[in-house]
Amino acid sequence: MATAPLPVMRGERVVLRPVCGTDAEALHTMLREPTVEPWWGSWDLARVRADLIAEQEWEVVMAIEVGGEVAGVLLVGEEDDPDYRHASVDISLRAANQGSGIGPEALRLVITHLIEERGHHRFTVDPAAANARAIGAYARLGFEPVGIMRRYERAPDGTWRDGLLMDLLADEFLAR
Repeated sequence: MATAPLPVMRGERVVLRPVCGTDAEALHTMLREPTVEPWWGSWDLARVRADLIAEQEWEVVMAIEVGGEVAGVLLVGEEDDPDYRHASVDISLRAANQGSGIGPEALRLVITHLIEERGHHRFTVDPAAANARAIGAYARLGFEPVGIMRRYERAPDGTWRDGLLMDLLADEFLAR
């Protein structure tokens, strides 16, 4: 089901806005960084334009800006079936912005919006099970491990790796 676009959101240091064509080069550069590529795989500029700018793979793709520069990308998918309603998120940041609190701020902005404006009660994320840095960051926001999804995604070297399904309930998030 098609999802309505998300509005521009402003935090203390972060601006979330829909991606645009001029973001392609910055996103491509970020996705090729040594702290990002092992988890996101190989991306060329054409794939960035097709899968992130054209939003073919995810319902909503937001650029994360810090100081007017693209610092990362935030992906949001929404399930609107009333019996399974929830939102899924994914995020990636330039190495220079990792560990700075930018990611949690961006996720708090979008999760708060999805609770208050779209009525979501549950959120999921599915990092690679070996990505301890991402898992720790999500856990600090309140995401809890649900279980291992075996051989969930193909790694850049062509092997299959496990994913960790994590979720967060809106009432738990709001109580933090």
